[in-house]
Amino acid sequence: MESGIVKILVTEEEVKNTVKRLGAEITAFYGQKDADLLVIGLLRGSFVFMADLVREIKLPLMIDFMTLSSYGDGTSSSGDVKVVLDLDTSIEGRDILIVEDIVDTGNTFSKVIRMLQNRNPRSLKVCTFLNKPVCRVKDVKIDFCGVDIPDKFAVGYGLDYAQRYRNLPYIGVLDETLL
Repeated sequence: MESGIVKILVTEEEVKNTVKRLGAEITAFYGQKDADLLVIGLLRGSFVFMADLVREIKLPLMIDFMTLSSYGDGTSSSGDVKVVLDLDTSIEGRDILIVEDIVDTGNTFSKVIRMLQNRNPRSLKVCTFLNKPVCRVKDVKIDFCGVDIPDKFAVGYGLDYAQRYRNLPYIGVLDETLL
């Protein structure tokens, strides 16, 4: 294990199996429709998961990214969501799948969903790799969910602490003395 990790929550093998399952679920869902699928990743955390996920979706799709800021180098969201990088693609009339690394309080994510709904997509669905329902403050409907985790500070597989640990192939719990 990497220095600073006290426990593994999701092993590398479980990560791979979860991504395959989600890809199959998304393929089955959108494959039954005449979808114009645009997969939107929220940077930076979702980039590892999204790269693996889109390879498991067996349908034509396009991708785009948004960068939002609400955490900085801290461990909890400030609730003040800033769009740092907006989409290059119009989403009006399209089927949108937002891909996120983790949904915890729902504060940031609920604002992103409202912002994108105001751009008039045909449909808008949410896929998250990790879900921390015990921390939920705002109700967020998750359409495709990878793994529910406890209220621990998770890193790895795209998730970071102060921009470190993103490259771990598993999800681990960070030693709280490092926070």
